[in-house]
Amino acid sequence: MAIDFTLSPELEEIRDNVRDFIERVVKPGEEIIEGSNGTEPLNPKDRIGKLIEMRKEAFEEGLWLPHMPKEWGGMELGHVAMAMVQAEAAKSYYGPWVLNCQAPDEGNMHTMLHWATDEQKEKYLKPLCNGTATSCFAMTEPEVAGSDPTLIQTNAYQDGEEWVINGHKWFISNAHRANFAILIARTEDDPELPQAANTAFIIDLPSDGWTEAREIETMHGSTGHSEIVIEDLRVNDSQMLGGRGQGHLLGQYRLGPARLAHCMRWIAQAEMALDMTVERSLERYSHGSILAEKQGIQWMIADSAMELYQCKLMVLHAASKIDNGDDFKSEVSMAKHFVANSLNRIIDRAIQVHGALGYSTDTPLAHMYQHARWSRFADGADEIHQMRIAQRTIAAFKDNGSTSSATGNLPI
Repeated sequence: MAIDFTLSPELEEIRDNVRDFIERVVKPGEEIIEGSNGTEPLNPKDRIGKLIEMRKEAFEEGLWLPHMPKEWGGMELGHVAMAMVQAEAAKSYYGPWVLNCQAPDEGNMHTMLHWATDEQKEKYLKPLCNGTATSCFAMTEPEVAGSDPTLIQTNAYQDGEEWVINGHKWFISNAHRANFAILIARTEDDPELPQAANTAFIIDLPSDGWTEAREIETMHGSTGHSEIVIEDLRVNDSQMLGGRGQGHLLGQYRLGPARLAHCMRWIAQAEMALDMTVERSLERYSHGSILAEKQGIQWMIADSAMELYQCKLMVLHAASKIDNGDDFKSEVSMAKHFVANSLNRIIDRAIQVHGALGYSTDTPLAHMYQHARWSRFADGADEIHQMRIAQRTIAAFKDNGSTSSATGNLPI
């Protein structure tokens, strides 16, 4: 039997080292940055200094860039191994950033490794890997459904050796501080396939014609997601990433593994919430017993434990399919939908068990809940994933007389 849910001794050591580093370095650093026990949060300059200090420690301890090949300075871990790294790193808000495996840079690194020319890799990928640059991925637009990239209206037309781009983007994560963007624009008016209309370009930031209109206020504040107005932005033909008309293909190549990477980080948050739920239930006394002895609380703990178990199995299986070079679209889609919804439910139960304390900002639960709500539409809304899952299930039955291949194609 090839099924094995254990890690090799080498990977166990890496997981232990990541866990120790997060507890020993990142969480105390996070408390200093955000302020705790009556201390004031750091000012922006000192905040950046502290983050860079922690990044240097991660590099020195051999925990830098876990997802990239060794020739790029990384640890060369596969997706299964990355699941256990991200599940430890994301137990701190800054953990993935300190290890340089955070969104959107992680997905952009994978994309450029596969699609970029040697010159583009030297200019853009190398600084990303070194931690001296940061990036964004500009695809979503306010005028059309973000879940259907064939509707993109941002337009690029060729003028000699340059492309002139006009359009409107929003919810572009990290655009406010990015050194460059991977921009998806429509270059083909009437392609044979709707998926062949778009092309990707690398945009140096700042650039004339690229204007950040605002950072959009969200449930968790006004940082991180920008609205961009693009007016007569000129880029050289050498800035094209991948081939002409391959923007959709590039985007899908990027988003599949990136969705699973989000799930890995969400598992860390869900596990934290469940740990806090159990800890609270063992400490809180009410109506003659501690909460852990009350059936209503036990049911909530059980539901969260079962869901977290399912999340971990789905992520590990999907990651193994990516590592093996198998078609993983259906498994990643199911994992993305299930883990996102489980995250919301598990944190919600944790807040309920904590009562008013959980609703306050005295614990991280309120902040976690604000971010968790985003998970159900980021990188594909629940309903889009459900539609695709249903389509694949119906197609499997039509082709094979069975839905088995649409439910993981497992040996049972």
